[in-house]
Parts: sequence; C-alpha cells; structure tokens
Amino acid sequence: MTANMIDNMTTNMTANMTDNMTAKQSQVVTAAQMRDLEFYTINKMGVPSIVLMERAALACTDRLKHGDFNLSNCVCLCGTGNNGGDGIAIARLLHLNGHTTSIVLVGDIDRLSTDAAQQLAIAQNYGVPLLHYIPGMLCDAQLATHNNIQPTTIVDAIFGIGLSRPVEDLFLSAIKEVNALSHTNCKILSVDIPSGVCTDTGEALGASINASATVTFAFIKRGLTLSVGKIAAGELTVADIGIYDFNCLSS
Repeated sequence: MTANMIDNMTTNMTANMTDNMTAKQSQVVTAAQMRDLEFYTINKMGVPSIVLMERAALACTDRLKHGDFNLSNCVCLCGTGNNGGDGIAIARLLHLNGHTTSIVLVGDIDRLSTDAAQQLAIAQNYGVPLLHYIPGMLCDAQLATHNNIQPTTIVDAIFGIGLSRPVEDLFLSAIKEVNALSHTNCKILSVDIPSGVCTDTGEALGASINASATVTFAFIKRGLTLSVGKIAAGELTVADIGIYDFNCLSS
C-alpha cells in the first residue's frame, strides 16, 4: 500500500467520522429519549455514569477556556441532581486550572444524587470552596464580598432535563439573581439546558436562566429549538460525551 493510498484512506475515514458526528449531534431528542439513551449507555454498554459526568464536565470546561469568558472568579451554581454533579466537577477542573472557583450549592446537601455526592467529595478533597446558597449572595455587594464571590462567570448547573414542575423557593431566587447578573459583564454558561427551561416544550417553568452559552450533551434537546429555550440557550454547543448511538432506540 502506497503512502498516497494511506493518506487517502485516512482522509476518507476522518471525513466519514466528521459526517457521522455532525449527523449524530444534529439529532433532536425529548427528555424521555435522552433518559433511555443514558440508561442504555450505562446499563447495557457498561459505561459508568460517573465517567459520562466527567466527560460532560470536561466538555464544559473546554468551552469556558476557549470562549469569551472571564474566568478570574467563577461560581458554579449547582443543584442536587446529576446536573449539579456536572457543575461540581466543572468547579474542580477550573480550580485545578488555576481559576478562582467556588461551588454554590442550591438545595439540601443531604439530597445530592449518588454521583453528585461523589463529585462533591472529590472536589472537597482538592480544596474547592463550598458555599450554601442564600438569597442575595450573588448580587448583594456586602454578601458577595463576605463570601468572596464577585462572579465574572457563572456556571448554571441547577436543573437538567429532569425538571417537570415550576421553579420555586430558593431555586427561583437563584435563577432571578443569575439573570440580574447577566445584564452586567458576568457571563453565564448553562450545563445541558438552561435551568428552568422545559426539555420538551422550550417553555420556562416559572422562570429560566438566560445563558450566554449552553453546552448540551450528545444530542440537541427539543426544548432548545423552541419558544423561550431557543433564546435562553445563547450560543449552543453539542458535545459528544460517549452516549450510545441514537439508533439504539429503534432496536
């Protein structure tokens, strides 16, 4: 086989991989379909859920590092589910890259999902600061100074695709504060979908984050193409994190 033949084969293989990735990442899925795909990947293909979470965090961190984000003071606003686990892992990666980063947990620490709790334990081993959200702590100058969080970038990891009811209480307060900061020089990256956006309809469930950019995983969520979700997402990136192929749903 000649060198030219090998080069041509490599070029064709790369082109085919790019075409397949583009086709895969342009697929639009509902929340139920995405849950089925995740279940299949974890339980049938044997990929640990924590591995998918780590890859999601790496994709978001890469977007932050190579986008127009000021990473001098980052706040990862995390819920108690797996979306929050993604945010906690992002905080650790930013911290290890030398960026001042805090985890701000919204909700009861005792309600953390298994993977989110594991990520929090790892982050604390690495010395990432953990704060518990109280209303006003992001926007009130005195509270922000006291907690050493004058955010230049916020990572929105409060809710993922599982949200199905209107946002309320602390979560509503947190979303409103983030949106107030979005009118300043602080930019917001949403993890998978802006918190508060319905994955299937794109409607705001009471309130939703207005993100500067969103990194969604594996496939485009239907709500990111509709209504409020289409605008709230900002600049959309689809990241391949190792979720099994969409066609597995038909089999």
